[in-house]
Formats: sequence, structure tokens, C-alpha cells
Amino acid sequence: MGSGAGQPVKAALDVTVVGVGNMGGAMAAHLLEQGWPVQVCDLDHAKTQSLESLGAVALVLPSQAAMNCELLIVCVVDAQQTEEVLFGAGGVTETLQPGRAVMLCPTMAPEDTENFARRLSARGIHTIDAPMSGGPARARDGSMSLMVACPDAVFARYGALISALSSKVFRISERVGDGARTKLVNNLLAGINLVGAAEALAMADHMGLDLTRTMDVIEQSSGQSWIGSDRMRRAIEHDYAPRAHMTLLEKDTRLAVQAARAAGFTGPLGAAARDVFAQASAAGLAGLDDAALLQWLEGDKA
Repeated sequence: MGSGAGQPVKAALDVTVVGVGNMGGAMAAHLLEQGWPVQVCDLDHAKTQSLESLGAVALVLPSQAAMNCELLIVCVVDAQQTEEVLFGAGGVTETLQPGRAVMLCPTMAPEDTENFARRLSARGIHTIDAPMSGGPARARDGSMSLMVACPDAVFARYGALISALSSKVFRISERVGDGARTKLVNNLLAGINLVGAAEALAMADHMGLDLTRTMDVIEQSSGQSWIGSDRMRRAIEHDYAPRAHMTLLEKDTRLAVQAARAAGFTGPLGAAARDVFAQASAAGLAGLDDAALLQWLEGDKA
């Protein structure tokens, strides 16, 4: 197996997923189902053990997981956790060999992604900026969106693995950081759409309308959005088990507004959506699914 960025690797290269929560675990399971050799690593050993039954090799430290892999996928929550995985004690860069690659999937500020890429490059390690969107079910069946930014040679080398992860790969650019920028644009709109859907359903409830029937209308009319349908259907059933914690869109909308301001743009809705997620989290809903926005807007914080 060559180490040059332009040489395609074998079809089933050894891959490691660090962070196997809702999204990372679904990605690992999808790869295993397709016959890829996968190592997994997570602070929660119960998560790695569940993947062992599917054929994964579970390791304790990122440095152990990186030792014999060709591509390492980081699927943790934020930049702080990514820093620990890459450069902390027992981190990836203690053992990952030059010529290998790290795929960064968390939603982060573009400058954080660029900083990680510079530091990895100094060690001869390639970076694939590849945030994801679509939720655990789509990660599990390979239909999530991947927004990929990296040099063309690196993309060509790992194209088989990237295609195996998702049938919806968007080649953003060669500039690492543009994947992160695209993800923030998408997630800001997702946050705005979700706040709007929750507000509309709360309004319908106060008007005495049947919420299920109201959603039936919205989903076949101009008010439809994927995230609105997905979350509000659960909210109507009072199902707030966290698939996507409230804190995730709280973080993502905050980062998106910061990125917009850094680019010299201020819009009318982004900061408002950011504030809604921050207030709902502060009101005690941080550990719930973000569908709980409906509960919060209706004034039921119990």
C-alpha cells in the first residue's frame, strides 16, 4: 500500500472511527455491513462493545486505534473534543503514520478545521474536511450528506471509502475549511426552520387545532421542511429522547452566526434562532432532543 496522496488505496482499507455515538456508531455499522475492516474507539466502552458484535475491533485509546489504520474518522462533538482526540495524551498523532489521513466530521468553526489541518500537515498527515448531515438513520443506511473539502489527490485516494459512507457526497472545494463553512450555512437554516416549525405548531395548539392534522397540511404545502417534519412529529407524541440534543443546534447556530459576522454578513433570523436554542437549553432542555422546542414554546418546562 503506497503512502502518496494520489495513489488509490485498496477497496477495503483499514479505517478507524473515533467517537461512536449516534452518528459515528451508525457510520461504523454501515461500513461493517459492507465488509470494511473497522476499528472503533470511544470513552463510552458500551458503545464500542455494541459494535464488536458486528465485527469491529474495539480499542481504548485513539493512539491505539490509529496505529494500523489508513484513514481515521473523527466523529466527536466539537473542536475541544477533536483537539483531545488528535493532540491530547493518547491522541491520534502519537501513532498515525505520515501519508495517512484524518477525516474531520464534527461541526466546527472553519478556523478550527483549518488549524487542525495545518498541524496535521506539519506531521505529514492529510486532512479531509467532511462534516455530515442527516441524522443517525441516514448515517446508518448511507444516505446522509457529506460535505467534503480537501485536495483533489486526497479525494481520489480515499474516494472508495467516502462513497461507501454516503450516497450523497458533495465535493465542495479543495480548500479545507469550506466543508465546515457549508455545514454551518446548512445548520443555520436547519435551526431557523426548526424554530419556525415549533413556533407554528405552538400557534396551532393555542388556536385549538389538531396538531397531527396541521402537520399533514404543512407537509403537503409551502411550510414544509424536513427538520420540521422530523422533529415536530416526535414532539406531537411527546417523544423527546435525544437523537440530536438541544445543545447541538445551540452550538451550531452560535458558530454559524460567528462565521457570518467574520465574513461581514449579518442577517435578521440567525441570531434569533441562536438565542432560542440557548434559552431553551438554559431552561433545562439541554439534555433533550431538539424537538422539545415545541414543549418550551408552549411554556411547559416540566
